[in-house]
Amino acid sequence: MGASLMARNIFNQPPKDEKESLAPSPAPAKSAKLPGSVGGLRDSLREITANSIRDIEPDRIDMDGLRDRLILEDGGIDDLAESIRKHGQQVPIMVRPSDQPDRYRIVYGRRRLAAIRRVGGTVKAIVRTLDDDASLIAQGQENNLRLDPSFIEKSLFIKEMQEAGYKPGVIQDALGLTRQGVSNHRVVIEQLPDELVRLIGPAHGVGRRQWGDLAALAEKVPLVDVARATLAALPDSTPSSDRFQAVYVACSSKARGAANQGTRGQSTVIKDKNGSQVGTVSVDGKSIAIKVTRKDNPEFGQWLEERAETTLRQLFEQWRNERG
Repeated sequence: MGASLMARNIFNQPPKDEKESLAPSPAPAKSAKLPGSVGGLRDSLREITANSIRDIEPDRIDMDGLRDRLILEDGGIDDLAESIRKHGQQVPIMVRPSDQPDRYRIVYGRRRLAAIRRVGGTVKAIVRTLDDDASLIAQGQENNLRLDPSFIEKSLFIKEMQEAGYKPGVIQDALGLTRQGVSNHRVVIEQLPDELVRLIGPAHGVGRRQWGDLAALAEKVPLVDVARATLAALPDSTPSSDRFQAVYVACSSKARGAANQGTRGQSTVIKDKNGSQVGTVSVDGKSIAIKVTRKDNPEFGQWLEERAETTLRQLFEQWRNERG
């Protein structure tokens, strides 16, 4: 289990026969803490059984919590709804009591709830009184156990948790990461435009190094503009990981082109202390040329010609020595 063992397991691991990814939900307004502490819940929540599952009308459940998933297509909800229509709801969602009478706030299972709202009928839900920290940890742990969110999805979730003011220990428990693991995710997401991530999607299989390489190109090319143009030419069904590769290749190519363009045809006039032209230095993508016009400085031209080979060799040796 690795780093995930450090996380507090505050709910039973659900079966994996109902495949889904959690849909985004609006960041919650800061609410008053509900009774209950994270530490004290560990033992009591292990006792969750089928007898604790209730049937609740979907319109009594309010969306709550932070975004922890990138959803590319709403069609996935339709597929889930059809599966529930045929086979019933196999995995309950979790909710917590709202501060309004006879209402609840969702902890996890946003896509299941959305699907059942389309199908109709009640939703099977585990009801637990959790404070904000415990609710977030339950959301993150359930998501990790069921679908293994991608690197960039975890990074976005971490960013939102930090911006919402959650403490480092809660964030680490929610995703089963060490402090360094959280830092590694945050460093990358801070360099990437939010719209770029939304355009590409979760990109399962694309890790920290690859996202970091893409982020490093931000100073050289307009990542979002290149991504829009690149993805517009791809079929809508293109997998997210392939979308990432297409965007990365396009951005890398544009960055190389910009570098070559930046050095092409640059020419600098070299003058002496009196302002008279001595020669020119021209730089392009392939070479550096030093040019001395004989008619302007015939004697210097003759002197340089006699010493050019030796002087160039000396400069090369000096450069190599300075490199260590």
